[in-house]
Amino acid sequence: MHSLTTGSDRRVFLFLQGPHGPFFSALARTLRAAGADTLRVGFNAGDQAFWFDRNTYIPFLDGPEQWPETLKGLIRSRSVTDIVLYGDTRPVHAKAVEVARAVGVTIHVFEEGYLRPWWVTYERDGSNGHSRLMSLDIAQMQHALDQSEAPVPPPPSHWGDMRQHIFYGALYHWFVLFLNKRYSNFKTHREMPVAKEFRLYFKRLALMPFHSIRRLWATMRVRQSGAPYHLALLQLGHDSSVQAHSDYTCMSGFLEHVISGFAKGAPIHHHLVLKEHPLENHREPLRRRAREIARAHNVADRVHYVPGGKLARLLDDANTAVTINSTAGQQVLWRGIPLRSFGRSVYDKPEFVSQQPLARFFAAPDIPDHEAYRAYRQFLLKTSQLPGGFYSLRGRRQLLRRAADMLLQAHDPYQSVLAGNEAQTPQLKLVD
Repeated sequence: MHSLTTGSDRRVFLFLQGPHGPFFSALARTLRAAGADTLRVGFNAGDQAFWFDRNTYIPFLDGPEQWPETLKGLIRSRSVTDIVLYGDTRPVHAKAVEVARAVGVTIHVFEEGYLRPWWVTYERDGSNGHSRLMSLDIAQMQHALDQSEAPVPPPPSHWGDMRQHIFYGALYHWFVLFLNKRYSNFKTHREMPVAKEFRLYFKRLALMPFHSIRRLWATMRVRQSGAPYHLALLQLGHDSSVQAHSDYTCMSGFLEHVISGFAKGAPIHHHLVLKEHPLENHREPLRRRAREIARAHNVADRVHYVPGGKLARLLDDANTAVTINSTAGQQVLWRGIPLRSFGRSVYDKPEFVSQQPLARFFAAPDIPDHEAYRAYRQFLLKTSQLPGGFYSLRGRRQLLRRAADMLLQAHDPYQSVLAGNEAQTPQLKLVD
């Protein structure tokens, strides 16, 4: 009997926690078809429910203090060559990255697309504030593009459905809430108890029609007012990009900063639109806090709160945008709109992200260098951005067409282009 492999030694991929839903299980199936072995460590009933090969599932039932030694033992006993994870900042993943680096195991990190909503991010060793993009400048990227002959992949024909994203999140937390007895030592990486998080997800699903009506009304008021406006892109306060890669601990602090800067610097006929994150589940009362802060700064009649929804309609007419480090900042820059960010992000380059004090930015923003941003965007598309999505069936199918090959490459996606050695489909060989 023969199998396929990409080198003289068999690759063994150990999966940790992934995006909610079946993507990691499907990716492992593709890697096995290519001749690799796959394993999965699960930390709760939600992890277990979405891994469909029970023979390769390993439950971790001990306390977090035992995790590093357990992982070292698994790497030795199972000859693990690669670790695959979603995000690198939750505690079990941060420890896994430390262990893997120490023993020379390759680290594969998936994240939501830097060029959302049409792509998924795949990197090695780290993502967001730990990404290799943080140390690359535009000149290096442009030089690599000038030497590169690799085509830019087309955008996906279909990304996904926010309802599926919310559904898988709610289902995952249902498993953790009701079927987690076996994993008595499990501790969520979020501050909020799982039961409350499940209730918030369920409430979000149930109230989606109501939020849609409220969003349409708020957006219509902004667009029909005729007033120039600035856009603040709110994020999930508990998200790792905020907690690990900024100085903010919640969105309330960001609201205070933005509304205060707007009151001090923006022309008196300008308005401010606070755009809620599409997955916001209101663990913070952001609408109320925004109203209180705006009243305190005497700008309540010029501050609007828009719940969830898509960004494009509001962005099209915005004068500027501000964010902590949301990936939506990429949509701002693509339109050539001035952007000010306040966290560590892969797109925070001086050529196109303003460094002005906030009040001055609202008064007279620096204009981004659009050609520099185009080079940056092309570099991302040729390297770490994979067409598709985690949550819809069509999105996963499109993502899987490239994801497994990227994991099997010898070089990370950035090194391949920087060295003028674009990754090709792995050369598979038959072995006994």
